[in-house]
This record gives sequence, structure tokens and C-alpha cells, in this order.
Amino acid sequence: MQNKTTYTRLILRIIIMTLTISLAIAFFYAQIMKKDAIESLSKIEAKKTTKLIFESFYSAMARGWTKEDLNDIIKRINSIEKNMVVNIYRGETVAEMFGDIPRDVKVRKENFYVKKAFQKDEILNLGNDSKIDYYYPIIATQECKKCHTNATTGEVLGVIAISYPIDELKISLSSIINFFIIFVLIFSLAIFVALFFEFDKYLVKPINKLISNILAISKEKDITKRIDLENDVEELHSMQVVFNKMLDSIEYQFYNDTLTGLPNRKRLIETITTTKNAVLMIINIDKFQEINDLYGDALGNEILKETAQLLERSKSPESKLFKLHADEYALYYEADVDIEEIKSIAIHLTNIIENETFYIDGSEIFINATFGIAYGSTSLLTNSDIALKLAKRTKKKYLVYDSFMNIEHEYDQNLKWAKRIKNAIKNDKVVPLYQPIVDINTKKIIKYESLMRILDDDGKYISPFFFLELAKKNKLYPQLTLIMLDKTFEKFKNREEKVSINLSVSDILNETVHAAILKKLEEYQLGDRIIFEIIESDGIENFEEVLEFIKEVKTFGAKISIDDFGTGYSNFEYLMKLKVDYIKIDASMIKDIDTNRDSQMVTETIIDFAKKMNIQTVAEFIHSEAVYNKVHEIGVDYAQGYYFGMPAPLLD
Repeated sequence: MQNKTTYTRLILRIIIMTLTISLAIAFFYAQIMKKDAIESLSKIEAKKTTKLIFESFYSAMARGWTKEDLNDIIKRINSIEKNMVVNIYRGETVAEMFGDIPRDVKVRKENFYVKKAFQKDEILNLGNDSKIDYYYPIIATQECKKCHTNATTGEVLGVIAISYPIDELKISLSSIINFFIIFVLIFSLAIFVALFFEFDKYLVKPINKLISNILAISKEKDITKRIDLENDVEELHSMQVVFNKMLDSIEYQFYNDTLTGLPNRKRLIETITTTKNAVLMIINIDKFQEINDLYGDALGNEILKETAQLLERSKSPESKLFKLHADEYALYYEADVDIEEIKSIAIHLTNIIENETFYIDGSEIFINATFGIAYGSTSLLTNSDIALKLAKRTKKKYLVYDSFMNIEHEYDQNLKWAKRIKNAIKNDKVVPLYQPIVDINTKKIIKYESLMRILDDDGKYISPFFFLELAKKNKLYPQLTLIMLDKTFEKFKNREEKVSINLSVSDILNETVHAAILKKLEEYQLGDRIIFEIIESDGIENFEEVLEFIKEVKTFGAKISIDDFGTGYSNFEYLMKLKVDYIKIDASMIKDIDTNRDSQMVTETIIDFAKKMNIQTVAEFIHSEAVYNKVHEIGVDYAQGYYFGMPAPLLD
């Protein structure tokens, strides 16, 4: 495993590194500064000293001192400072007049710096860091020619050579201050740059990458993913480990039962595949609620945990055990097995459970279980649940799902809906909603259609699609029709608009409903505003009875409409015999009439026939402006659909 660093060590490393670099820069800068100081200061100091020496010699020579006197002066000057050496080398012009000195001749020929000085150059020689050699040319002036009559102005008469140690030089305070200001600035800048790049590499970028991974996991809502970033920082590695452990904990709680620790229903749903054959057994402890009631929830929980352990020990190694809700477990394994093998597994497990004695707080407790089993590659969970319910109902220890059980499942659903419909009737939850019907030309609401709904406990309206057929099977439908008649007549007794009420042929043939309709028409005197829509798709086999009903309601001024014309038993002959007032063209003909030429042709045929018979037409399912424009174009009289309004309660 790669060694990790920490931000403390990282910062220390950066500071040491930048300090080392800064000190190296400062050292080299100091050397440059020292050399510059030596060159500048020493030259100034040497020149001052040399001029003083020259003036001393000049004064002596002006008084007529001999060269011996001058040598004596040189000795005395050299004795002042043991580390300083002064020499004077006379040029050929002076030697010509006053006599040459062998030493001067040799130096003029052999000493490079002296020769350069005789060429009028001031020479500063820094042989090493400890000593300075300075060569100063004595250039003849007009005043010099008083003594050196053979000299010319500007000629070098001699060279003064002075040598003294460097440690006598003094560097100015401002130079030192400036040096340290520059050093501090360089050091600070170096630290900033180092921190910027190091933290960008070890902190900013890794944290951004960590955040990006966290956001990706959050966005995808996939708690099975983990962060796996390579980084060298201990703190970031710890954050990554902590976050992954948090995800481990969340995933465990999300996919595992808190009581038994087994994978739960969510994990089972994700485990079940539709590509391989598999077996699923749902295991339910019989009458477990009685155990809870008798012994308490704590003991019941112990039973659930021990049952989980028992099943875990008893199952095949290839299978997986899951804990579902309450007192249910599931065994799942992918295998191609025949029905007899499945049954033998179920018998084996039921016997193990029944023969197990649970000792809880000194009590011996025995339990039984029921198995619902399904096998194959599709709908395993649903099918095993159906098998379990049927096994419970028929007092079987287990049942393997078979397609015939769907009938039993449907029957179970029918019972639930029958109870729901009865409760809706009892609690006044059957309500009408009203959808507007408009004049095709003016778009003004002329009438409404009364549509049945059941209001559920959440305040939502349930469409008849979900309960109407079940109501008919359970002989509750007439009660629903009577409620709709009562509420619709009452709602429109003081309104000007017309209203249409749906009636099936079975409503017309039902004596109670038939009598109630005639009574309402007589009581409310709304005949001229009531339209009865006969659901044409039911067919009209009892033609004479229906015709008699139409004649009766028309005596009150009521109108008749054929609903869903264009499907089922559509028959133009009916229209002529029944003397209907409206035809409502079925939605299947209208929904794509703006693009479907066949629908247009059929609808145009119906409209043409209706106009000849003096029957008005209503197009339902008008859901867009394009559809509205098309039905308007082909001559429909009225329009109904979401484009004009959804079914809704009607305010008084």
C-alpha cells in the first residue's frame, strides 16, 4: 500500500523546500552583492588612499627631496598598517631625468597590471576575497612640468600600487536593509507559489474530484457505488473511507432487514432476473399476530430472528434467503428444476419448521409456515404471492403457482372492489363530474355531460374504468345510476344549460331505474334540458323495450343521444327507428381526424347521414386546436373534450 502523507507534513515539506530554495537564492545574491560591494567600495577607498599618498609624495618632491627620501617615506607609510603595502613605480620619463631604479625597470617589463596602468588605466585587481590590489597612474599635468621638464601633459609619469585587506571595507546600512527586503519578498513569493501549486495538486484538485464523485453518486441515486480515488493525502483518504463507510451503512439499511440482518424485499427485487429460470418461495409464519398478542412484540422478534437462522441453516448453499415485510421470508435460487423437486424442497422445509421447538424465556413455542412457490423467468414475486394467498385460503401447507390461480387472484380483487364500491355508496362518495359541450361555431358552453366518479379517501376521483364492470358483476350498478340521477337532476334544477346522463340498456330494462327516471322527469320538470345518452356499444337487443322508454321520456321533452357511435353495434337503421336527437361520434374516430383520412371519410359519412335525418352530431375527444378545426370544417354541431374543459365539479 502506498504511504500516505498528511497536510501537516505537506505544509512542513513545502516550508522547508521553499526556505531551502530562498536561502540558496539569498546566498547567491549575497555573493553577488559582496563582489559588487568589494568592487565599488574598494575602488573608492583605494583611490582616496592613493591620492593622499600621491599628494604626500608630490609635496616632498616639490621640496626637492631625493629618491632616497622618497623611499624612506614609502617605508614609513608601509609601517603604519602591517597589512597594507604601498609601492611607487617611476616611468621612463622620470628615470631619464632623475635616474632609473632596477626594480622599476623590472616591474615595468614584467608586471601586467603596472603595464596596463602606464597605459592610463586604473586597475583594481581582486585576486581573492581577502586582498585588493589597486594600480593608480600618475598623469602629468602642467604643474608637473615645472620639475619634469622633459614630460608632456597627459603622459603617465609613474604608477602607485596599493594593496590592503578586504575586511576593512564597510557596506552601507541601506544596502543591508534593501538586501533583506528583497530576501523577504523572494521568500514570501516562493512560499506562496509553492503553497499554490502544492495545494492545487494535493488539496484543491483531489477535493474537487472527491466532490464530483459524491455529486455523481447523489445524482444517479446509486448507493451501491463507491469513491475510489488515488491520492497521497491521509486526510483526503480518511474522508473517502468515511464517506464509503457511510454509503456502506446506508446501503445496508436500505437493502437489509434491521431485525434479522437478512437482505430485504428491495434487494430481492433487484436480484430477481428475467433472463434465467429460477425458483422463488415466499414463506409466511402462520398466525404470527397471535404469537405477538400472546407473548409480546419482543418475544415475537426473537421468533423471527431464530426462524431466519433456522432457514439459513436448512436451505441449499446455492439459494439466497431474504426477509420480507412482517412475518414473511423468501428463498430464491436460479436453477432449472422440475415440479416434483420443488415440491420435495417445500415439504422438507415445512417439516423442519414444524418440528423445531423455540425456547423463549422458558416457554416452548411451535410454529407453522405456509409456502407460496413460483418458478420460471417472469413475474416470480407476483406469482408466488398469489400462490401464498391461495394456499392460506385453502389451508394448504404450500402451493406452486399455476395459471389458473389468476382467476382466484382476480376474484380476490373483485371482492376488494365490491367492498370499496359499497363503502362509496354508503358514505356518499359517488359523485358526478361535469364536462362542457360547446357549440362548434361559437365555442359557447351549451350543455354538460354528467360523468360518474368515486371520490377516494385522498380526495382523488376514480374513473368508472376501474370499477364499472365490477359494479355490474356485483349487482351494484343500478344503485350507482340512481345516485347519478338524483345528484344530476338536483344540480340542474335551477340552471339554464342542458345536461346529458349516460344510460346503459340494462338501466333502461331495470324496473327500479326506469321508474326513477320517469319520476324525476315529472318531479323536476326538466325534460326540455335533459338528454339521455344510450351507450350504443352495449348493443340494443331488446329493441322494443328501448323504443318504448324513448317514447316515454320524450313525452316530457327529454332528448335521446346515441353514445360512442362508430363502434360496436353501429347501425343507421337504429337511428331511423329510435328517432334519436343526437349522435355522439366515438373518440376512436375523432382523436386523429386531423391527420387520418380514413377517420375523416367515415365521420363525414355519419355527419351527412345525420343532417339528412335532422340529427345533431357531437364530436368527443377534442384534445387540440387542429382536431377542433377539422371537425368544425366537416360540419359537426357540438364539440366535447379536454381542449374545452376536463370533467370537474360544477359550481352553483
